[in-house]
Amino acid sequence: MTLLKVKVPASSANLGPGFDTLGLALALYDRVELRITDAGLKIEVVDAGAGDVDDVPTDESHLVIRAFRRGCEHLGLRPPGVHLRCFNAIPHARGLGSSAAAVVTGVAAAYALAEKTLDDDALQLAAGFEGHADNAAASLLGGFVVAWNEGERFRAERLQPHHDIRPVVAVPALRSSTDATRGLLPAQVPHADAAFTAGRAALAVHALTARPDLLLSATEDRLHQPYRAPAYPASSELVRALRAEGVAAAISGAGPSVLALTTGGILPTGVDVTSFDVTELPIDPGGVQVAAQ
Repeated sequence: MTLLKVKVPASSANLGPGFDTLGLALALYDRVELRITDAGLKIEVVDAGAGDVDDVPTDESHLVIRAFRRGCEHLGLRPPGVHLRCFNAIPHARGLGSSAAAVVTGVAAAYALAEKTLDDDALQLAAGFEGHADNAAASLLGGFVVAWNEGERFRAERLQPHHDIRPVVAVPALRSSTDATRGLLPAQVPHADAAFTAGRAALAVHALTARPDLLLSATEDRLHQPYRAPAYPASSELVRALRAEGVAAAISGAGPSVLALTTGGILPTGVDVTSFDVTELPIDPGGVQVAAQ
């Protein structure tokens, strides 16, 4: 029997203006034990803080298994059976990349089983589940990533985030569906808003890597957050309140969690966060890790 232990970080995507492009790996981890067995499939899901055990499937539809199967097929592997134990800490449907983390886990496990180093094809496999590479690339590579498409190929580059940046995440009890919030986006936006957001996305790369003092301006967005605000009014109000206090805050991914890019690791005391679970989450530097036994 082969036992693979996988540790994969959460992620925050968009970071304000970088819609489907910018991602940040965060030090909140799902841990998975995947054992190759003689036959069959067995899945155990353990609550490691996410509180999402009851709604996780325990059959072939489990996202880690689907990604693992796809990775094995790509690599020419046919494992006879799998015993999966998942220790979930990344909350589901909160904009912290839980789906991407699951997919990256499965792909990374397949590569480890094949004794193969993660490569560009691993990103294609992982990003293909969601159609964009920001969260998947962050969980795969760690740090701060810029993702893009070249035709049907997903590309991503890992950049070194500035050492002063200390992300703080505010997670509400409310869940949000990425498909539902994406459906709130208009087919067209004003040219002025597109140009404004493109400029801020470029500035965000500079601010996140070299000039954190520019993060407040660099996280402004007119492309997606205003249209999604009705889906999570409390989160949108928290972003507004934090920004009014000079904190570079944005909706994390598709929401409803809020990401604050601070340099002190705390939020202003005058901002009401009573309906949120607020935690400082350092930037994960290395991405997914797999150990084989």
